[in-house]
Amino acid sequence: MNTIISNTDLIIIVGYFALVLGLGFYFARSTKTGEDLFLGGRSFGWGLIGLSLFASNISSSTIIGLTGAAYTTGIVNSVYEWMSGLPLIVAALIFVPLYLKNRVTTIPEYLEKRFDRRSQLFFSAVSIFSTILIETAGALYAGTLVLKAFFPDIIMWQTAFLLAFVAGIYTAFGGLKAVVYTDSIQAIILIVGCSIMTWILFGKMDYSWSNVINAAPEGHFSVVRPLDDPGIPWPGLILGVPLMGFWYWSTNQYIIQRVLGARDLNQARWGVILAGFLKILPLFIMVIPGAMAISLYPGLANGDEVFPKLVTEVLPVGLIGLVLAGLISAIMSSVDSALNSSSTLLVIDFIAPKKPELTETDIARYGRITTIILMFVAALWAPQIQHFTGLWDYLQQMFSILVPPIAVIFLIGVFYKRGNGHGAFWTLVIGTAAGVLAFILGEMGIWTLHYTINVGVMFFLSTIIFIVVSNLTPQPTGEQLDQLTFKKVYISEGTEGMPWYLNYKYMMVVLAGLIFTILYWLW
Repeated sequence: MNTIISNTDLIIIVGYFALVLGLGFYFARSTKTGEDLFLGGRSFGWGLIGLSLFASNISSSTIIGLTGAAYTTGIVNSVYEWMSGLPLIVAALIFVPLYLKNRVTTIPEYLEKRFDRRSQLFFSAVSIFSTILIETAGALYAGTLVLKAFFPDIIMWQTAFLLAFVAGIYTAFGGLKAVVYTDSIQAIILIVGCSIMTWILFGKMDYSWSNVINAAPEGHFSVVRPLDDPGIPWPGLILGVPLMGFWYWSTNQYIIQRVLGARDLNQARWGVILAGFLKILPLFIMVIPGAMAISLYPGLANGDEVFPKLVTEVLPVGLIGLVLAGLISAIMSSVDSALNSSSTLLVIDFIAPKKPELTETDIARYGRITTIILMFVAALWAPQIQHFTGLWDYLQQMFSILVPPIAVIFLIGVFYKRGNGHGAFWTLVIGTAAGVLAFILGEMGIWTLHYTINVGVMFFLSTIIFIVVSNLTPQPTGEQLDQLTFKKVYISEGTEGMPWYLNYKYMMVVLAGLIFTILYWLW
């Protein structure tokens, strides 16, 4: 096979593979029950939670997609990264205590308690679909794209299957604990490798920020764009980005599962806030390098080619292996998280309720079987993504269909106590159908709103559906409201008598201040 990397780089990659697989199978020895497999025995501290949240989100598809978008349309798409701290703050304040108080294993389980089983099953099915066909397949596609830059002769479907198989095997046996520990290693490798590459790139610009700005097209480093901007027009920055961020960080099983595995509320909240700080890093070590590449490598036809080109032409021997190991681990991090969360949803929301006689050992066995099945599905779909115009557009447009009704039943439902099961279910059904219709009309050139603006419009429509249907049908019971809706006392719970430097609320203020400072800088 033709390759452009050295034996040193190959040794680093093989060594990393051995480390990750060894960790996965090491944790398999202590994974005996369903709670071990799906929640790591509820034993995670804040450091592991924060690093794992960062790593699971920063997949190879994110790196390739963000860098490519920064090359083609500017750094505006970076708002999905550094503004993530705001929805993470919302999660820490409101939703983390609700989930942990009710000891749910899946987020749809919360919907069953708050509304009814119809909403649970609908949301669970949508979550499995989006996680496997969007998150997992997108990560596998991006991973094969990266590897093709190093191994030009590889075949996409075979490579996607191999990556899915490796991640699927240790996830099936090691469970969430294997996922979280390998994620943490992956996060550190990615941060170190991408930071070094960014510094070398900056050196090619004579370490001058003004050179970076002047080399890029006008407006390339601004995140507030005109209404007709193809990246994120300014109404989308206000309407779409916060709602998509809220959905992702507060209601997405794929992400929130490691928070559910926290050993207590404070550990969960600190892990979430740590992730908010870490999410600022991609702006500097993944997005800005893509924008710098415009002057160094002009004329690339496809933005998805930018990051592989930077790795192969900027980094020296040894560092290529480090970054490639980080990228491969990013693929596996996304895949293992997605497989574990989707397996959890299938078993806990669909299989276990129909088989009440299952023991914890039986549940773990079902979890391993469903993990392997979902692994095959993702690997088969991944090569089809090459037919879309760009990886980032594929991911965000698919999410924009699903987000609005989900955001409404959580964000409105947690405060609006008149909201009931009928309102939640029909909001999900009608809101999702409206999103699909808008997407189809958009492809036909009839509905021309940018997808980020469309998220805001569909959120408004879904809110009306939720309130109207809820008010036309019976009120929810007291059991559906007690400890399942927001109470102000939850914000300070567990922080009584705690020194300020250990209180997550103070760190939350620092994080919010940093985010708004960056917004002012990039305005």
